[in-house]
Amino acid sequence: MIRTLPALFALLFAAPLMAAPEGQQTLFNFVRPADVVKVATQDASLPQYNAEQTPEGEVLRRITFNPAAEPSLVLSPQTGTWDWSQSSAMSLRIQSAMNWALTLYVKVQSADGKTLVSRIDLPAGPAQTLLVPLQANSPLSQGMKAGPPMPMTVDGQRVLLAASAGEVDRSQVVSVTLSMLKPNAAQSILLERFGVQDSEPVLKAAYTELVDAYGQSTRARWPEKVSSDEQLKASAAKEQQQLKAWLAERDKSSLDQYGGWKKGPGFDASGFFRTQKRDGRWYLVTPDGHPFYSLGVNTVAPDNSQTYVAGREWMFAALPKAGEPFDKYYGSDDSRTGNGAGEGRGFGSGRWYDFYAANLQRTYGGDALDQPRWVTHTLDRLQAWGFNTVGNWSDPDLATADRVPYTLPLSIVGDYASISTGTDWWGGMPDPFDPRFAMATERAVAIAARDHRDDPWLIGFFADNELAWAGPGDDAKSRYALAYGTLRMTTDVPAKRAFLKQLRDKYRNEEGLSKAWGIQLAGWELMEDPGFEPPMPSPEHPEIEADFKYFQKTFADAYFKTISDSLKWHAPNQLLLGGRFAVSTPEAVASCAQYCDVLSFNMYTLKPQDGYDFAALRALDKPVLITEFNFGSADRGPFWGGVTQLAREEDRGAAYTTFLKQAVAEPSIVGVHWFQYLDQPVTGRLLDGENGHFGLVGITDVPFQGFVETVRKSNLAALDQLGREAQKAKAAQAMRESEAGKPGRDGKGAGQGAGHAGGHAGNGH
Repeated sequence: MIRTLPALFALLFAAPLMAAPEGQQTLFNFVRPADVVKVATQDASLPQYNAEQTPEGEVLRRITFNPAAEPSLVLSPQTGTWDWSQSSAMSLRIQSAMNWALTLYVKVQSADGKTLVSRIDLPAGPAQTLLVPLQANSPLSQGMKAGPPMPMTVDGQRVLLAASAGEVDRSQVVSVTLSMLKPNAAQSILLERFGVQDSEPVLKAAYTELVDAYGQSTRARWPEKVSSDEQLKASAAKEQQQLKAWLAERDKSSLDQYGGWKKGPGFDASGFFRTQKRDGRWYLVTPDGHPFYSLGVNTVAPDNSQTYVAGREWMFAALPKAGEPFDKYYGSDDSRTGNGAGEGRGFGSGRWYDFYAANLQRTYGGDALDQPRWVTHTLDRLQAWGFNTVGNWSDPDLATADRVPYTLPLSIVGDYASISTGTDWWGGMPDPFDPRFAMATERAVAIAARDHRDDPWLIGFFADNELAWAGPGDDAKSRYALAYGTLRMTTDVPAKRAFLKQLRDKYRNEEGLSKAWGIQLAGWELMEDPGFEPPMPSPEHPEIEADFKYFQKTFADAYFKTISDSLKWHAPNQLLLGGRFAVSTPEAVASCAQYCDVLSFNMYTLKPQDGYDFAALRALDKPVLITEFNFGSADRGPFWGGVTQLAREEDRGAAYTTFLKQAVAEPSIVGVHWFQYLDQPVTGRLLDGENGHFGLVGITDVPFQGFVETVRKSNLAALDQLGREAQKAKAAQAMRESEAGKPGRDGKGAGQGAGHAGGHAGNGH
């Protein structure tokens, strides 16, 4: 318990102050304040007499942030500026005074107005020395999405190394601000020394020998962590027995060969996967004519877990040398694309190592990956765990085994123009008005269809993945980022010519446009200039928003129609499964519903209904597939828990169960796909440095047993829930028809929305 004394100076004689770390320059001490630093507060309190002694013997001073928009504490020099050019980090002795973690923001500002900002996740517990690097620094600069767990102990001191973004002139620092954003109640922290020091030793200590010989984090222990080859082999043997038992329990009598549900409502068999709506509920239908709820896993592949080692070999405790066992699992690549996904990332090219492949050899022997054994074992796992779909970016051999249905992406690559919306995570938006886009689409679809057009095991194709349909914010500029981005382009971009034609056709001349948009456009040619910035939508000039919406709809129509037409020509029996939206606009979603058989969304939320307005989706009357979701934690090796990070590994199973139950309860959702099969490498995957723990299986190929067991139970229970939902839907439909005086069904399964028996039949073209 923290002890408060009635007067500051009484406490100073009761307990010694902890010595500052070597190399630290203290500018100000909150417990022994001097007139060298100005201390100002806004919506925060720092009473004069409130020093406190912690159980560890430290003496610190309390500051309380009150409920407000941004309560803050500002430290600044009494005169002039601070010259920190010889130091690499700001330091602050700090502790949460609450029994829970707090989120703080630290802003360092220089005389030229430049700022450096850090978000601090301050844990509950003893005090630590917070270090804020004075140059932009983040785990991504070290090659990974999230860094090692903090605080850490360095030379006996508890240290919290922060990530920082921005830029500051270290020779002219004018202020340091600590703040909170909208606390719901008063929150307190304890402070002591404020100063500067060298951060290089701490940075080196934080990242040195992060990874052991098996590719696991050296910073933690957990039940599935492997310490020997014998343990790997024993775990594999034990799992094999469990898989046999689970596969024997699998109720094949209730499933058709594709995993369709024989006891569910019957549909016409078309020989291919299709969609159909009955009693107000959408279904995927197997080639044999049975309802199919797609429970899939993404990135089921043995060759997607490499991590760059070039230039950061010191992060790895035991990389094999040339001639040593497992030296064959090195390779090289270059992942520097210039897209948003790689912005700020260090170590994105050069030599890599594949710990997963080495661990497979350790476990199962042989000289290299035994691909047939891996395929059989992996499909055994998926079926034993209740999955029935091989999701995107998976090994092609899983598809050709004719055991589990699969999906495929259409990756349309070419030299067509692109539009920046400000997100550009995987690149700019393809310009569908560019004839080169149609050519690239035709080529991509023809290649994909060549080997798959007549495969009944293929559920369908996705139209690319996570395109930047909107900007990164919630404002109008982000909502209409596609329109803004297009008008900034030059007129050699086909999309801009299409937009200008739309406006000319509507307004005829610059006077008409000026009046509608509330601007003074001296000449039409001014809109043709690169960098033209249109006005913001406003209630006074509603035509601005109307024009933006219309253009974004024609843009999306051109995009999805181009892909749909090509797929209908090359693979008329296969489904087009939508665009795997991560960000979207209503126009893009409506166009996808018009030209695709299924709407697909990547949703990183606790339940599907948090990811989109399903009332709006139901109005579009198309089935929905959740093509990515997951829940991670930071206690099983990899440092990032994903977008939907949970506190503990034990929470992941319950979150999976809740998400799946909510999905099955939504009548438009026809399946959910987990991302992903394997944990990502501790030091980041090749593509973008993501290092998340959200796998079913670790880098050692050992499943996370508790999670897998819960997932299996949830997947098996989903069929029973689907049956109950189907009965409820049927009863509700019968009641509606009875109330409307309509005749019932003929029982032959033609049903409402007879749908898409031919893949693309009846989809509104």
